[in-house]
Amino acid sequence: MIIAALLFSSFLASLLLTPGIRDLFLKLGLVDLPDDQRKLHDHPTPRSGGIAIMLACAVAFAAAYLLRPAGSVINIQHRVLITAVFPATLLIFAIGVADDLFDMRPRYKLFGQCLAAVFAVSLGAHLTLPYLPLWLSALISILWLLACTNAVNLIDGMDGLASGVSLLAAGTTLVVALLHHNYGLMLATAPLVGALLGFLRYNFAPASVFLGDAGSLTIGFILGCLGMVWSTHSVGLGLLGPLLALALPLIDVTLAISRRYLRRVPIFKADRGHIHHRILALGFSTRRATLILYGCCLVFAGLALLQSFGRQEFDIVILALFLIIILLGVHRLEYVEFRAVRQVLQNGALRNIVADEITMQELRHALSSSSTAEECWRALHKLYEDPHISEVTMHIGGREFKYVNEIMSGEPTYSVYLPLGEGSGLALSGSLHNPPRAMSTRLHQIHAVLKERVRTFENASHIVKKAA
Repeated sequence: MIIAALLFSSFLASLLLTPGIRDLFLKLGLVDLPDDQRKLHDHPTPRSGGIAIMLACAVAFAAAYLLRPAGSVINIQHRVLITAVFPATLLIFAIGVADDLFDMRPRYKLFGQCLAAVFAVSLGAHLTLPYLPLWLSALISILWLLACTNAVNLIDGMDGLASGVSLLAAGTTLVVALLHHNYGLMLATAPLVGALLGFLRYNFAPASVFLGDAGSLTIGFILGCLGMVWSTHSVGLGLLGPLLALALPLIDVTLAISRRYLRRVPIFKADRGHIHHRILALGFSTRRATLILYGCCLVFAGLALLQSFGRQEFDIVILALFLIIILLGVHRLEYVEFRAVRQVLQNGALRNIVADEITMQELRHALSSSSTAEECWRALHKLYEDPHISEVTMHIGGREFKYVNEIMSGEPTYSVYLPLGEGSGLALSGSLHNPPRAMSTRLHQIHAVLKERVRTFENASHIVKKAA
């Protein structure tokens, strides 16, 4: 009965508080402005949803406490977890509010999130991972909380998406708690479900209010904490259920980090490559794209429930099915970054790159170990054995070493000259039709090693002459 009361009271409070706080922020000018790039909403929109949701949850808990029957006591399961999570959640909420008001730098936000995650884990909120040392379990718990926090934050880029996805994740958690008779998890989840449901009334497209970082960061952190409780009471791969419930935002943040790494751009640099952006690019409207992603979340929620109540030996099957869905989805979204990786793997380019790197490392080592000009020239055989090299000439201390590929005679070539010191240098020619891969990327490394070797030879020769 109290669970239903918590859910209904938070829903009602959210429904009533959200428009009032929204209008207050609008009056104060605390709004998110469209920029025709990433922020494509039509008009200035308040980012006050997080405050409304947190207040609604607080109202629900206060109502449950004040309206409880006389003489009754509310027993709290997972008391250690709650006392550990509550102050950390307040810190995350404060960081979100500060970012909504003052637009904090990403590094400062991440530092605050790390501080809150470490705070929560150090006070006792951590995953129970058998066969792992405590320090490793603690580290994985911190990473889990950071992943959930940022996953919900990053997916908050389309009307109703982050709040709807969070509602489905929280709702899945509540169903698991109900079926497992986990009263503490029910007590913690029900107010969040009600508050998100009430807020979605104003956040679904076209949204009149946004979650803001105060909402997305805090909700992600809370869902991560609830996932830790869920995993503790699950069989088999305990974290698989919570991971499936939060699959969409976690997949999105993983793809975002991977894409930016492949492009060699800062991980925190915003772009229009998130899952919802890709679906919009396929021609769907905002409403339809949101509903498609809700459908994906429902599929993942079904897998999460199946994992939680199915037999333990089915976990691998569920995980395999989950991975297949991800691969098919990423393929359908046509990410150019992953298509490029697939082509590199398919045409053997990666193996060629690795082979070139091995060759260059061996060459650098052989050159570094050379004590005479002759040994340097012998070390360079890995360079002039390349069939696309037409000519290599090395001058050191008035001596000349030369290699000519007679087979390539008459072909158009390119030439490179590397000065190695006074009267010393390395000249290289190769085919324009197929320039050597290793030389295009590693030539400067050979240059640096050779210059150092030539300097050593010259110093040794100078000492010998002086001694003579």
